[in-house]
Amino acid sequence: MEKHSGRYSLYGNPITRRQSRACDRWQRRFVRMFDYDPQERYELAAVEEPVTSEFFGLKHIVRTDVRNPALPEGPAEPIDPAGGVMISTIRMGFGHYRIAMAGASAARAMGFTPYWLDLLSVPGITTDVISYCNRWYSFFSRVSQRSNLFNKYVWETVSTGDRTLPVLQQLMHAWIVAWPWRFMKNNIKDYKMSELFRNLHEALPPQMPMLTAHMWNCMGAAAGGMSNVVDMMFDNWPMAFQLTEGVKHAVQSPSGYYRFRSLLGFDERDRVLKAMPQEELYCTGHHVDHELVANIEADCGKRLQRMQAKEPRRLLITMGGAGAQRELFQAVIEHCLPLIRKEQVTLFVNLGDHRDNWDWLRGEMKDDIGLLQTHFDWEATRNLADAVRDSPAAGLHVFLFDNTFHAVYATNYLMRVTDVLITKPSELAFYPVPKIFNARVGGHEKWGAVRGAEIGDSTVEVRSLGHTLQAIDLLVQEDDLLELYCRQIVKNKAAGIYDGAYKCVELATGKPFVRSEVEPPS
Repeated sequence: MEKHSGRYSLYGNPITRRQSRACDRWQRRFVRMFDYDPQERYELAAVEEPVTSEFFGLKHIVRTDVRNPALPEGPAEPIDPAGGVMISTIRMGFGHYRIAMAGASAARAMGFTPYWLDLLSVPGITTDVISYCNRWYSFFSRVSQRSNLFNKYVWETVSTGDRTLPVLQQLMHAWIVAWPWRFMKNNIKDYKMSELFRNLHEALPPQMPMLTAHMWNCMGAAAGGMSNVVDMMFDNWPMAFQLTEGVKHAVQSPSGYYRFRSLLGFDERDRVLKAMPQEELYCTGHHVDHELVANIEADCGKRLQRMQAKEPRRLLITMGGAGAQRELFQAVIEHCLPLIRKEQVTLFVNLGDHRDNWDWLRGEMKDDIGLLQTHFDWEATRNLADAVRDSPAAGLHVFLFDNTFHAVYATNYLMRVTDVLITKPSELAFYPVPKIFNARVGGHEKWGAVRGAEIGDSTVEVRSLGHTLQAIDLLVQEDDLLELYCRQIVKNKAAGIYDGAYKCVELATGKPFVRSEVEPPS
């Protein structure tokens, strides 16, 4: 990214000189903080890693010139740019991991080897900078889930750019790692920070197809000269900081496509901006794993069979990356306990990788601890899901993991044997399973709930505990909503709404997506 007359720009739309100088200062801050060496060189290779290698044939990208004790020393192999697709992600919450998993699953189904590049697992400036930012993001995300006032008047302002309390907003700018994410100036700021990831990406084959699940991954790849990058866009509320000039952007909905195309609302003074070029923007559909999309008819059919057989309704509630939904989890569990005893509900509770929340939950349930069935590793989780795929399930099941990958993918795997998912409208809003949307975290998540409700596979957002519990009763004790959502999910598949991950692989590789090529074997 170059300056013209002392000003940076996004698609020909300049920010001010003052803002441009602030972006340069932001980059210099990280250069000083982490003693950045612009001449540092990386040596990268692929290895089989125990946690991820059994999924989609993943190869994990490691740095071989600097030892990372968290990764195995197994035999390294060169990266194959012709037969592989690079899947680049980070942990910022769980959503960006989940998007990357969808890309890896689709790439494998279409005949490619997915290479997993987690920027937080490669020692160097990327790990230093992203870890710093993630600490603040996670902290304020947890605060927002514990304080309605903070969420309404501060976090939603930061995440949407809509000014509610300007004084508090300015205070937050001194703490949070970004300006309101909606505006162009923050895009430039993030790009200048991500330029520091150039050296890592220069070590990759420059023509290799790459799918990115976060804009910092995408910006770093562009800065490093990679020319075949597809950014799998998250959420359904366009924000300027998600854009990277020179790459292909894969948007999940038509409304999102228009707002990105027009750059509507990306200027803090609401000026009409020059539009984004159409050759860099694609409406691909929802980013969803191949295993889930290919089995939609079968899984929805089994949901309706269980409903007609009066089996216990299976509910799955899943904790997000910040791990701060204790009040909701406690209320849902307490509400469901009598229904579990009456064999009207089977409840799956995925605590992710938040062990402290297991300690808390165990203390809260001391009088009902005998009802709990625990599954604390991937093998136990997979065995349970496989066992109940065609057999009845009962009771209260708690899942906990010691790594992010299993914590996230467990929800995807359990989704296929679940009747109803209870979730905030994060990236799970785009998945083909009947859903109850509890309260959002940040204003940008509101539009995920709008999308799910309008395509008919979810409730509207229910923003209080009382309304969440009412939604549970409606979907447990009555059949009309579950039948409606299952029917809509099947229709949505026929319309291609859940084909986003396949389309992203197509954009990156040039290989056409043909559904007959990716159907599961009989």
